[in-house]
Amino acid sequence: MASTSGIVLAPLGVLYGLLTGARRALYRRGALRVEKIDAPVISIGNITTGGTGKTPLVEWLALLLAREGHRPCILTRGYGRADARARVVVSDGERVLAGAFEGGDEPRLLAEKLRGVAAVVSDKDRVAAARWALDNLSSDLFILDDGFQHLRIARDFNILTVDATNPWGGRRLLPRGRLREPLRELSRADCCVITRAEQATDIDALRAEVSSLTNGRPVFISRARTKGLRPVAALSSNSFDDESSRGSLLPLDSLPQHVAAFCALGNPRAFFERLRADGLDLRHTRAFPDHHVYTQRDIEQFEHEAQARGALALLTTAKDEVKLRALDFHLPCYAFEIELEFDDEAAFRQSVLQAIAARNSSSGKPGEASST
Repeated sequence: MASTSGIVLAPLGVLYGLLTGARRALYRRGALRVEKIDAPVISIGNITTGGTGKTPLVEWLALLLAREGHRPCILTRGYGRADARARVVVSDGERVLAGAFEGGDEPRLLAEKLRGVAAVVSDKDRVAAARWALDNLSSDLFILDDGFQHLRIARDFNILTVDATNPWGGRRLLPRGRLREPLRELSRADCCVITRAEQATDIDALRAEVSSLTNGRPVFISRARTKGLRPVAALSSNSFDDESSRGSLLPLDSLPQHVAAFCALGNPRAFFERLRADGLDLRHTRAFPDHHVYTQRDIEQFEHEAQARGALALLTTAKDEVKLRALDFHLPCYAFEIELEFDDEAAFRQSVLQAIAARNSSSGKPGEASST
């Protein structure tokens, strides 16, 4: 028998599907205009709500493109920032110019990690932001963060991420499930990247399903590898461009035996399971709402709970760490750092660079990216 909540939410899911389907139809028929930018655009997005591991992929892609001689700019809405209507230049490619409160937690993290590599701009109007960056930042390529449903901007390569720990969000549309769109819309993807494969049990079956839903588009497998721990920096929120904000990496075995972990992610369970898979003894965990802005009271309460359960240190994510630097900790606190590995990195790299080369060739622009 269906639950009461399911009965209530089912009609809302139908309405949501009708509205989003109508919007897609308007774009397909040309009633809503798709804007083309005078530079290649690569989109990274997902079909479910919550975290699918997009941010490490955005970082990886920006580093790849910079090595190929490009000046990438990351376009993002900057969820959870103070004023969602404002354009905030979080990084001009060389300097970090805004904090997590102004620009968003993920944009601030990317700005720090990609200092000297990529600009980061938070703006709801990503078409206007791209054109501004062309004129003011000398950007020559754009990475559209969380862009699968952002149909207004044309893209040259559409990457869809699928979280192996919860690929389809219950297979129901919002708000009953976590699907933003019906699964048939996976066919819009040029390729798919399955994330967090190290936490899944049957990757081959998921890969086959994704391939079927995308009509045989390439499907790549990525895994998160633990890099180490970074002490939470005790910085003023105004220290935007301080190189010490990243700290230095420490090995996992530098932790005490008993720890506690907290985060504000779309998929907190994946973070906690990753820590357990690395052999850490989690005495206590707490998941805050995604993009949560921490207060001193939050930290004091969690520390009290953690100490009561025998924890001697705290762990959080790199995304959370950028929001914690103005707060005080009594227990040592560390950010858990990861990096991506691919089962076939060369093929994924070639797919991306070929799309850029094709765009540059059609535009008659020199300096096409190599596909070797």
